Amino acid sequence: MEGLVIKSTGSWYTIEGEDKKIYSCRIVGKFRIKDIKTTNPIAVGDRVKFELEPDSENGLITALLPRKNYIIRKSINLSKQAQIIAANLDQAFLIVTLSSPRTSLGFIDRFLVTAEAYSVPTSLIINKVDLHDEEDHEFYLQLKSIYEKIGYPCFEVSALEGINMNLISDLLKDKITLFSGHSGVGKSTLINYLLPNLDIKTGEISDWSNKGQHTTTFANMHPLPQGGYLIDTPGIRELGVIDIEKAELSHFFPEIFKISEGCRFNNCQHFNEPGCAVLKAVEHGEIAISRYESYESIYHGHDTRA
Repeated sequence: MEGLVIKSTGSWYTIEGEDKKIYSCRIVGKFRIKDIKTTNPIAVGDRVKFELEPDSENGLITALLPRKNYIIRKSINLSKQAQIIAANLDQAFLIVTLSSPRTSLGFIDRFLVTAEAYSVPTSLIINKVDLHDEEDHEFYLQLKSIYEKIGYPCFEVSALEGINMNLISDLLKDKITLFSGHSGVGKSTLINYLLPNLDIKTGEISDWSNKGQHTTTFANMHPLPQGGYLIDTPGIRELGVIDIEKAELSHFFPEIFKISEGCRFNNCQHFNEPGCAVLKAVEHGEIAISRYESYESIYHGHDTRA
């Protein structure tokens, strides 16, 4: 049989079969994906083949079907290199707050670089707009002008007050959507608004513990009444960019990649090379300084700051 992985709890996977029944399955043997050593060989959103064990309602996963994309992050379990957050996504929503707490532009850019590298279209959902003062609103307008210009839609919402939540609901229709963001950005409140029957208690979603300490995290996939699925992930404290060659990094900043066609040298890395079109564009305000600083930070390996 074939099915969709809707929940992972370490060694057991909850699978929705083609018959729409729910099965608990384990893995047969070892899985290796594109030579990336990951903490989880199978992730929520994966499509798999499985067979039922004799005289049991439990199953064994026998094969992983090809993925169209996935989102990956560095793992805080140092014995492994990476963790796949979710696979086979139509889109990702990065939940951002401008206050209580403020999401850094560096964190946003690292998530977007990862999404670009693995071909996941992403929108920024600015939550808690009911708390915005004039300064926050000005900052939102700046953020919107930076990101929409380069192809990332931005939406102002308040899950608490229901502001623009119908718009978000429409965007989710018939799509598999990953919800991600820092702890404290109101992700659980957003999900409760969209799926009130889940009744997720705010602040009780699994979270990452102190840096360097391994904490098990589980993503969940929830069917939506309007069609499609919402994938809820634990709050992310840090996000490290992984598996991207330095020479290719600029490819995942769309505005830098586009302008780099005008650089004098094909292998220009956009730091101090003569005839660099990117540096000229930064100087003239065509590329946001914050985006260039994020590029520089990731390139030089300073990419784990929250």
